[in-house]
Amino acid sequence: MSDTEELLFDITPTEEQQMTREVMQRFAREEMAAAARAADEAGELPAGLLAKTVDLGLNFMPIPEALGGMGAGRSPVSNVLNIEDLACGDMSMAIATLAPLAVINCIMDCGTPGQQERVSQALASAQFTPATLAWMEPGIGFDPRRLQTKAARQGDGSFVLNGRKSMVAFGPEARLLVVFADVEGEGTQGFLVEGDSAGLSFEREDYMGLRPLPLYAMTLDNVALPDSSRLAAGFDAERLLSLSRIAVAALAVGTCQAVLDYVIPYVNERVAFGEPISNRQAVAFMVADMATEIEGLRLLVYRAAGQAERGLDFTRSAFLAHRSAIKYGMKVGTDGVQLLGGHGFTREHPVELWYRNLRALAVLDGMLLA
Repeated sequence: MSDTEELLFDITPTEEQQMTREVMQRFAREEMAAAARAADEAGELPAGLLAKTVDLGLNFMPIPEALGGMGAGRSPVSNVLNIEDLACGDMSMAIATLAPLAVINCIMDCGTPGQQERVSQALASAQFTPATLAWMEPGIGFDPRRLQTKAARQGDGSFVLNGRKSMVAFGPEARLLVVFADVEGEGTQGFLVEGDSAGLSFEREDYMGLRPLPLYAMTLDNVALPDSSRLAAGFDAERLLSLSRIAVAALAVGTCQAVLDYVIPYVNERVAFGEPISNRQAVAFMVADMATEIEGLRLLVYRAAGQAERGLDFTRSAFLAHRSAIKYGMKVGTDGVQLLGGHGFTREHPVELWYRNLRALAVLDGMLLA
C-alpha cells in the first residue's frame, strides 16, 4: 500500500451509521442538552438518564452474537461519530454513557475469551451497569506510559496491585474496572477488576468542569488478583492510548460544535448600535475562524479513526488530533465566551459551561476508547 493510499479516508457515513447518528443526535438534543444546566448546578447526572441510554444499544454493537451482542464488530469510525454526537448534547453525560462501552471495547480488543464472556454478561444487559477504565493518576506530569500504580507478581502467578488513580468514573458504583498498572520488566498492563474487590477505596473528587459526572480518586491497597484477571498476552498499551486520544478529540468536536451552534444565532440576533453584532468584521471573522478550526479538527479525528479501522498505523494521526483538540477546543470555548461579551461570564447562557468542560480535554487520558 502506498503512502498516498494510507492517507485516503472516506468521511461519508454508511446508511447504518447515518441512522445511528440521527438517533444519537435526537437523544443528545432532547435528553442531554435540555438537562445539562440543571445537572451542572446539581452536580449530578439527571435521574433516569443512564437507564434511557440502554435503549441506544451501544453496548451490544461490538459484542459477538455468540456472547449476546449484535456482532457489528469494533468500529472506531462509528465510535467517534457517536462520541461527537453525544458530546454535542453534554460532555459529562456523554462520558457517563460511553464509559461501559470503553470497557467493552478494551476487552474485545485485548481481553481473554473468559474476560470477554464476563464483560458481555455484565454489560450487555437491559439495565445500565456502571463500568470504567482506570488509567489516570494524580500528580503533576502524569505519564500514561510510566505508571506509579504497581502490579507485583506473586509466586503462584497472581498479582497484588498498589497505587492511586484519579478521575475514575462511577467510583464505588462501578461493577467492573479495567485498571492499568506497571508490571516490572513488562511496562503498562491491564487488569479486569471487580468493583467490590478487597483493598479498593474511593473518595469523590470535585472539578471546575464535568460537574455532573461522578468522578472519584481510587486507592488500591494490596488488591489481590488472580492471573486470569490480566488482559491477554500481546496487550498493546500504545494502541489503546492512541484510541483514547481519538475519543478525547471526538469529545472536543462535539462540544465545540455545540458552542458554534449557539453563538451563530446569538451574534445574528444581538443588536448593538442599531445593527446585529455579526455585521462587525471582528465578530464575523471570529465565528468563521471557529467554524474552520472545528472542521479541521473533525477531519483529523475522522482520518485517525479511519486509519485505525483499516488496521493502519494511526499513532501519529491520533497524536495530532489530540493535540489539536486541546489547543483549538480551548480556543473555541474562549472565543464563544468572548462573543457573548458580558453575557459570556454569566450562567444565564450555557457557553461558560462548555468552556469549563473543554478545559478537561488535557487531562482525560484513558477514559474512553474510539
